Amino acid sequence: MTVNAPAAPAARSHQLRIRRHQWGAVLWSAARTPRGVIGLGLVSFVVLIAVIGPFVAPYASDTNAPLALDFGKPSAQFLLGTDVEARDVLSRALDGGWVLLIMAASATILGVAAGAAAGVSAAYLRGIRDGIIMRTVDVILSFPQLVFALLLLSLLGPRLWLITVAVGVSHAPQVARVLRSATLDLTERDFVKAAELQGMRPAKVMRKEILPNLVSPLMVEAGLRLTYSIVIMAGLAFLGFGQPPPTANWGTMINENRDGLSLNPWAVIVPALLIALLTIGTNTFTDAFARVAIGVDRRPEEAALIDDLGPEVTQ
Repeated sequence: MTVNAPAAPAARSHQLRIRRHQWGAVLWSAARTPRGVIGLGLVSFVVLIAVIGPFVAPYASDTNAPLALDFGKPSAQFLLGTDVEARDVLSRALDGGWVLLIMAASATILGVAAGAAAGVSAAYLRGIRDGIIMRTVDVILSFPQLVFALLLLSLLGPRLWLITVAVGVSHAPQVARVLRSATLDLTERDFVKAAELQGMRPAKVMRKEILPNLVSPLMVEAGLRLTYSIVIMAGLAFLGFGQPPPTANWGTMINENRDGLSLNPWAVIVPALLIALLTIGTNTFTDAFARVAIGVDRRPEEAALIDDLGPEVTQ
């Protein structure tokens, strides 16, 4: 078998620029598909509400203050009525999402990074290190994600940073399994063998040769994990493991106001709808990206450029 020498630094830099341009084409193509348009639109709508909402809320300075009667009906003064503590529902809905988004994104980044490191290391290093890593993954996988997060929180307390870490760690095993499977094929490729023959350290081989060819599964996993992060964190807030009251939070709002559904259902419907739209949008756009990456929903004029990405897209 003939093994080609690794590309020179200048050639490698040029290849990385080409790859980034091609992946931009994949994302752009995904955003133009019907699924992509719907998913991106839903995500953008909810993110816009979460980011701008605190600045445009009708009672931005009084989101935690009682303003009228409990579970008041919608009116000209309170467009969505009031909640269990006579607070303006619209103001709290506009102010209750930005922390959830930051925590969900942070947990996703942590989970994908840890899972990728574990999965790639296990597949490339093989042997006893593979066994240790994957048996640890199996132990964490034996706990449902919500149960694992609740276990850590019950032991160490419901701190926001700990919630983020707990959810992120619960994502890592699933990511590790997917990335290990993808890496097993890559380790037998010529470009990896060539790097090894040149004396490249294992950590550098994994970082420079393997990870750049795992962008497709990494991005799909990131989208899926973000969806799960939003659902799990909203569920934890519903159970009381979130921002301490009376701070507004979409999950907490559902729990606080569920007993007043017959009096003012908007206090529950609005936060629940925002969470649902965000998760549906994230999942829909992830699906659109995956379909473009494997060639299902590509436009003819974009197919040639995306095909140049080679096997790393269609793993």
